[in-house]
Amino acid sequence: MTETPQRNRPENPDSATGDDSRRSPLTKRGGGDPATRGRTTIADGVVEKIAGMAARDVLGVHAMGSGLSRTFGAVRDRVPGGGKSVTRGVKAEVGESQTALDLEIVVDYGVSIADVARDVRENVIAAVERMTGLEVVEVNIAVSDVKLPDEEGEDHSEPRLQ
Repeated sequence: MTETPQRNRPENPDSATGDDSRRSPLTKRGGGDPATRGRTTIADGVVEKIAGMAARDVLGVHAMGSGLSRTFGAVRDRVPGGGKSVTRGVKAEVGESQTALDLEIVVDYGVSIADVARDVRENVIAAVERMTGLEVVEVNIAVSDVKLPDEEGEDHSEPRLQ
């Protein structure tokens, strides 16, 4: 009698019993830290939106952006589908693990500009770091205007020209 070769027989006797303890690390699934299994990138615009929303939440901030950008923004807001831009007055530079921000704000008359700037900086840093995991290395704030009580608001509906 000749013995026929056995085919489809596992070389590792433990694998026939379902013991996976000797499986090579290359074929192991589900191991390791999930954070090391890929890369997350965050766009500048995402950080700008977060920072813009956080800055607007601070008491004493009347608006964001320079007079010219607010004027164009007011026109865009009136166009159907234009919507308000939360990134107006915010510029972000995002690296792999850090970000730097430049904000341009308009403050209400009578508030301490130094206090408002400090509060904006703290709020923006907290929001960006919490939501993105990025380290905020700097938040530069430029106060471009002061909103006086007797000035017309941005959303004034009466036409100025007649």
